[in-house]
Amino acid sequence: MLRLRKILLYNSIYYLIFFIILTILFIRINQKNNIELDSNIEEGILIDYHYDNLKMDFIIKNKYKYKCILLLEDESEFEKYKNYFVLGNKLKISGKISKISRQTNPNIFDYSKYMKSKNIYRSIYVKRIELITNNKNVLYKIKEFIYKRINNYKSKKYLYTFILGDNRYLDKSIRDNYQKLGISHLFSVSGMHITILTGTLIKILKIINIKEKSRYIISSIFIFLFLFLVSFTPSALRSGLFFILLLINKYYYLNIKVSNILLLTISIILLFNPFIIYNAGFIFSASITYSLIIFSDVINKKDNYIYKLLMTSFIAFLVSIPISLYNYYEINILTVFYNLIFVPLVSLIIFPLSCISLFIKVLDYPLYILLSLLENISTLLSSIKTNITFIKPSILFIILYYVLLYLYFLKNKKCLLLLGTILIFSYNYNFFIKSEKVIFLDVGQGDSTFIQLGNDNVLIDTGGNNKDIVSNITIPLLKSLGIRKIDYLIITHGDFDHMGEAINLVNNFKVEKVIFNCGSYNDLEKELINVLDKKKIKYYSCIKELNIDNNKLYFLQTKKYDNENDNSNVIYLKLDGYKFMFMGDAGINKEKDILENYNINNIDVLKVGHHGSKTSSGKEFIDEINPRYSIISVGKDNRYGHPNKEVLENLKDSKIYRTDEDGSIMFKIRNNKLQIETCSP
Repeated sequence: MLRLRKILLYNSIYYLIFFIILTILFIRINQKNNIELDSNIEEGILIDYHYDNLKMDFIIKNKYKYKCILLLEDESEFEKYKNYFVLGNKLKISGKISKISRQTNPNIFDYSKYMKSKNIYRSIYVKRIELITNNKNVLYKIKEFIYKRINNYKSKKYLYTFILGDNRYLDKSIRDNYQKLGISHLFSVSGMHITILTGTLIKILKIINIKEKSRYIISSIFIFLFLFLVSFTPSALRSGLFFILLLINKYYYLNIKVSNILLLTISIILLFNPFIIYNAGFIFSASITYSLIIFSDVINKKDNYIYKLLMTSFIAFLVSIPISLYNYYEINILTVFYNLIFVPLVSLIIFPLSCISLFIKVLDYPLYILLSLLENISTLLSSIKTNITFIKPSILFIILYYVLLYLYFLKNKKCLLLLGTILIFSYNYNFFIKSEKVIFLDVGQGDSTFIQLGNDNVLIDTGGNNKDIVSNITIPLLKSLGIRKIDYLIITHGDFDHMGEAINLVNNFKVEKVIFNCGSYNDLEKELINVLDKKKIKYYSCIKELNIDNNKLYFLQTKKYDNENDNSNVIYLKLDGYKFMFMGDAGINKEKDILENYNINNIDVLKVGHHGSKTSSGKEFIDEINPRYSIISVGKDNRYGHPNKEVLENLKDSKIYRTDEDGSIMFKIRNNKLQIETCSP
């Protein structure tokens, strides 16, 4: 035992273990998924569910120990099977079983990786559910009891968050506000919550004279039960295992450094679930906790609560910057001060009160008032524009940042200047490094194309058939590229699948000018114009050309037609010698008129008209313009049968890319060469 203790005191052992685990991790996450979809039937234990109005998620764990998410068509399906949805029940599911697809647009939150971090690999569109056996597991019965009890509370959204580790019940707008303020960590179960609960339990056990060993055993059992309740969420798992290892270290007087215990904790978790590396909450939790431990001397320099809280918040903020930029592409410069307000409020009042109210329901009403106040304050503060957008950082940037940060706290104050320099460079990346690219976004059955021309940015159409495209795809993508404004939003025409998200865009992102097509405005365009007038955004229609950063966009106007599709803006762009052509929904009649009025041939990149419909891309037109690459923006398994087989035949001499098969398609021009990147599902 003495020899083991000596070995455990060597720091190098923990770094070696961590390095070996990281090596194993990168090998495993790059291995192909060998889970086969050999059946339309799945059996498993219902281990978790989320039901809020029409948002329904049900998760089962099968005999192979991985999980599947059940997707119901509508509320009527839930009503049909709701008696089966009891935690611990064993269910037989019949339906369409699919692998969870990757994100098909660059730099956007990848749902499939997130699900892998939770050990979920399949989604099942339910057709039928059968109950095999009722739950007999005591732990699931306790959890089900808590679920049902919480449902009767006014504060249930936050009780789900704090007691069951499920913040999906919080309104998305409220979650977004917390994220903007940089305080979202307070609403995911982490070390703070486990420390409060377990620390309180240990003190109570000590007061009633429970022996030390028994206190630690009881506390460890309590941590496991709490982790079970919160479904072993990554940040909670890290915190819980870390706390148990600390208790073991203390009880057996191993004297292992706390930082080494944390490294061992992280290594154990990564060994069993390498995909947890994709979970931002786990990365935040592990990185910030490790930094607070190794910089504890800085925090404890003064024996003053306010100073310690300020330094803790300051260090956590600095450490979180690269992680925030990598995942969300922006930081809030007032996060340090917001934490000074919200950390004591949540940790010392709201969280303990939430736990107590679970047993004393009369406290629900004052808790609800307090939470309403919290939400109102967060809404007010988030309306203050203090968020700064950066380009998504490279791995080299992140490594350099942390090296300089750690050197700074190790008394090398000159590193602070270098740290500020690389942040300033990252913020102004597009100013120093001119970039020219064209990205055909995957927006389902619709159109949206982003063009970056040095410091100027153009968005052609917004899509619209898929809800919240702009919020979930367009704006995050623009932010990841360091884009803070759209200079020109071009609406090819007034169909919903091309401009349905335009109002959402101008309400949530800076847009300088909007350009409409020729012809009269339809109701959708008029609705957008009302918003533009209120925001004093300039708009134009039926223009002939745009001069942008030494580049010209030509609008190939022929005449006014009696239909919206043929009135589409057709745009021709010559970019560093490469010819791009964007057809909107223009049909064969307009194609013929373009051939008669313009001399256009040997197009490098053609955005195919009307999603590959047979009403566009006539053979005569395609033969004349002779595209090298043809891009078809189309939804997977769409009901229109796009793209048409005849159109594909007309385009056969070009390289065809389709958003339903290839995801987004990006064309970059570097060193006068055209580079192509796709984001296949």
